[in-house]
Amino acid sequence: MIRSQTRAARESLPASLSPEILREYDIRGQIGINLGPEQAELIGRAFGTYIRRRIGGETVCVGYDGRHSSPGLAQALIDGLAQTGLQVTNVGLGPTPMLYFAVKDLMQDGGIMITGSHNPPDYNGFKLTLQNGPIFGETIQEIGEIAASGDFETPDAKGSVRTLDIAETYIERLLRDFSCKRDFKVAWDAGNGAAGAVLHKLVSRLPGEHILLYDAVDGDFPNHHPDPTVDENMRDLQNVVTEQGCDLGIAFDGDGDRIGAIDEKGNILRCDMLMTVYARDVLENNPGAPIIGDVKCSQVMFDEISRLGGRPVMWKTGHSLIKAKMAEMNAPLAGELSGHIFFGDKYYGFDDALYCAVRLLAEMNESESPLSGLTAHLPRPYSTPEIRFEVDEAEKFVLVPRVLENLRPRAEQEGFEIIDTDGVRVITEGGWWLLRHSNTQNVLVSRIEAVNPGAMAAMKRMLAHEIANIGYTIHFPDDREDQA
Repeated sequence: MIRSQTRAARESLPASLSPEILREYDIRGQIGINLGPEQAELIGRAFGTYIRRRIGGETVCVGYDGRHSSPGLAQALIDGLAQTGLQVTNVGLGPTPMLYFAVKDLMQDGGIMITGSHNPPDYNGFKLTLQNGPIFGETIQEIGEIAASGDFETPDAKGSVRTLDIAETYIERLLRDFSCKRDFKVAWDAGNGAAGAVLHKLVSRLPGEHILLYDAVDGDFPNHHPDPTVDENMRDLQNVVTEQGCDLGIAFDGDGDRIGAIDEKGNILRCDMLMTVYARDVLENNPGAPIIGDVKCSQVMFDEISRLGGRPVMWKTGHSLIKAKMAEMNAPLAGELSGHIFFGDKYYGFDDALYCAVRLLAEMNESESPLSGLTAHLPRPYSTPEIRFEVDEAEKFVLVPRVLENLRPRAEQEGFEIIDTDGVRVITEGGWWLLRHSNTQNVLVSRIEAVNPGAMAAMKRMLAHEIANIGYTIHFPDDREDQA
């Protein structure tokens, strides 16, 4: 089946890289439209050339997720890498963080993970990394330029390819610093994504009772879409937690680098609030350290980091951008509302949802309270989840600057503040709202946080008005305020 798909894709796609698949922090496209095995081979040859010429590297790891197109893309990618003379290690099917771990543990010069993350099943892509940090922005464009030029490394001898099962070593590293005296009852939802490939191995080594949902890897995602930021995707996990009396529930996205959490009452613990749980232990180990959150995170999170003695830093959304900022500031912890959480404290600084799950169990082990008790002291503003709405791909990058242009002349007179670190975050006495473009889909992303329902309604009106001025309409989920 994979062979016939590969042949069809090779016949229908030209051997080139469309500019639109070269994103800010990864390469991502639609199978049969702008992405297929020929593109994967080109990416392999271009990345291999980059590794050899720019850093003098010789080794690279490749991993892939559970999408139907991923094995075929992996085969073509590996062939392209080997053509440049690199020694390629194929770590096979698994979550993205297992690939990142392999690069670190095996001291590889670089790595590529084939994954569509949380995008629809007919999408796929490539996350690229080096031993010392992620690849994004201008470097991705440079790799695209190498592919377009056709100026590849062509050594006399083709490189080598080996297959290595690194899952057990990865699980051992996840648990290296973990100790737990409490027997928790945990529900896990892998969403039929790549995390399911190692989840059984992980929970078999953990104390307590574990209930696994949708742990079979299936690229059709037959039960729900693997995106824990969408509340509807968390319903089954919520039901299991409450009906079976679990201490918590943990969900993963399609490639296992984003986490979602449910407390014992069945409430969704959004990742900015989850960050406050992690920050306590991290700041005990690293007093006064900077902790980074993206522009979508709650003001409550930033305030709590300050209260705990840390230095809160608001930064741009994007897993590669956050990792680069962490390295720049030597930050021991960073996180995004979308569920990417990065531990530099005791770990490597990349986003690993399975490691985050282990750290959450460790935090609960240290506390005598349930999970809900770890955030009970925090203010509870009214907030929305991430709200996404489709826009024209060709217009995506100019829409938010138009909103910013409309707002700036009115800010002082109307009494609001603007933060333009990433998109536009408007701060009023009643709270804040955010609007930014997605770097992975043709959508704009928004979020609102308010001190009360009246302020929430006022900010919804303001945001809807600004969006209408650029020719679009936003629909707020269920038209109700959810208290975070």
